[in-house]
Amino acid sequence: METASVSLKGVRKSYGSLPVVHGIDLDIKEGDFVVFVGPSGCGKSTLLRMIAGLEEVTDGEISIKGRDVTDLDPSDRGIAMVFQSYALYPHMSVRENLAFGLKMAKTDAVEIKRRVDEAAGILKIDHLLDRRPGQLSGGQRQRVAIGRAIVREPDVFLFDEPLSNLDAELRVSMRIEIARLHRELGNTMIYVTHDQTEAMTLADQIVVLKNGKVEQSGSPREIYENPSNMFVAGFIGSPRMNFLKAVGEGGGRFEIAAKSCGDEGLPASIARGTQFMIGIRPEHIVIGESGDRSIAARVEFFEYLGGTRYIYCALEDGQNLVVEQRAGPDIEPGSLIALDLSSSQRLFFDAEGGRLRA
Repeated sequence: METASVSLKGVRKSYGSLPVVHGIDLDIKEGDFVVFVGPSGCGKSTLLRMIAGLEEVTDGEISIKGRDVTDLDPSDRGIAMVFQSYALYPHMSVRENLAFGLKMAKTDAVEIKRRVDEAAGILKIDHLLDRRPGQLSGGQRQRVAIGRAIVREPDVFLFDEPLSNLDAELRVSMRIEIARLHRELGNTMIYVTHDQTEAMTLADQIVVLKNGKVEQSGSPREIYENPSNMFVAGFIGSPRMNFLKAVGEGGGRFEIAAKSCGDEGLPASIARGTQFMIGIRPEHIVIGESGDRSIAARVEFFEYLGGTRYIYCALEDGQNLVVEQRAGPDIEPGSLIALDLSSSQRLFFDAEGGRLRA
């Protein structure tokens, strides 16, 4: 059986009487890129800091490469961490910043030079080694911060929202750099972000957290196409999934925005009078002809993004939804259009947000 690179068993964290992480069980495979994602306050950074040893574990066990590290100091865990702030020493050169931790660990000078030169080559910052942080751009400073982690040659890299201080263009380029770095090094990487785009583009495995609990864990495609509940479905995806209130009429029919619609894919648990939610992503709604499976919507405004347009609509009962349009004529605000919601990709949820399956 393959040993997990990082394993969490019943991990809990409380500050006094306030619990913030609630009994998390998680296995991360060797070499995987795992992203913890969720809204602010969901416990993702706290969980990462417990793995790093920067926060004490109230209860449970953390293992790295089969070794219980729950009570070990951060320096003894085989990890290296990249923080949101670059935390570089401003009076030191890039070379000195990269070497500092190794010098403190009394690493041989020849070995320090080898590791610094190797990290600088991987990150393409060879030409910056004699500069100081104040002479670098934000993206260059972030590379140095990552390089300081690389020279430690850790078993596991931990990233705590490392791109949040960069502008939009730099974030995209640094995402590519981090993905390339993972391919080259092959180390296990755990990455915390509130940005679901970062999660979708970087991860082998996404762990979605809410209120200190894991809502769902899986590949980006699994999380996007097969969310376990309404929270996950709404959090992952941009624009977010549309959620529309409906009520069952029996016989495979339901009412939405005062219109009766037929749908053979309706879960059997939706009986007459059952209130439920339909979840459907903007790209799965079809603009077409009026019919038994379509519903009228009024266009309020749209966003033109070149090859894609997002049309913001309102139903007769005031419910709002977004439709993705890749081709076709322009649709002016105020226009009345027919929307086909019968896609096989749409999902059903109960009144509490739990997934209903056919």
